[in-house]
Amino acid sequence: MSKILYGIGVGPGDPELLTIKALRCIGESDVVVLPAETREECYAYQIVKQACPKLEEKEIACLPFPMIKEKALLKKAHDEIYEKIESFLRAGKTVAFLTIGDPCVYSTYSYVHSRVLESGGRAVLINGVPSFCAAAAALGISLGGNRDEIHIIPASYELGHTLSLQGTKIYMKSGKRLAELKQMLVECPKADQLEVFSVSNCGMENETVRIGVENLDPESGYLTIVIVKERAKGNIAPDSGKEE
Repeated sequence: MSKILYGIGVGPGDPELLTIKALRCIGESDVVVLPAETREECYAYQIVKQACPKLEEKEIACLPFPMIKEKALLKKAHDEIYEKIESFLRAGKTVAFLTIGDPCVYSTYSYVHSRVLESGGRAVLINGVPSFCAAAAALGISLGGNRDEIHIIPASYELGHTLSLQGTKIYMKSGKRLAELKQMLVECPKADQLEVFSVSNCGMENETVRIGVENLDPESGYLTIVIVKERAKGNIAPDSGKEE
């Protein structure tokens, strides 16, 4: 009998942000799927093992998702990953697919989730703390209030149009485009009206918090979130020299 697939968000990095539900579903699973070549290089695995000692007793399947945009090759890779997960389900195993952050936000897991449901299988999303919410907490700021709009932007794509958006702009996984984003913010006609924040490796031991566009580091790495807020009239600019 086919079992259930859990798509489990494990939060951004701090194991204390794992939900009780996530830990329960991992504990109930027979197989744990990691979207990486090895468990050592999987962020989600490193997070969970700190809070779930029995994780290493589970059957682990490393199924890396290629970071490519060529549709045919991407579909082939996704099909192979789905078929492997489907084989576990047909064997009567409960499967936990671990993903950092929340599986509903730009997650590679979403493709497998849809395929399992389309085939008549059972798949359930288990929410995790989104990285941008944890980043805002690390910065001690609110992402929005009253009628403020909040825009979540995948920073690996075209950025040019995004500064015209009103309200708070959150650039997800912006590491590879940080130099471009920094230049765009510096040259923006209303640069003096913007508050710019960044958090790299949120919740991890090497977490870094920076305030001010001049402190954006193009070498910060893939797991970097940049938050751009429009400064309210009369606000004093934050200490742009701050770095933690």
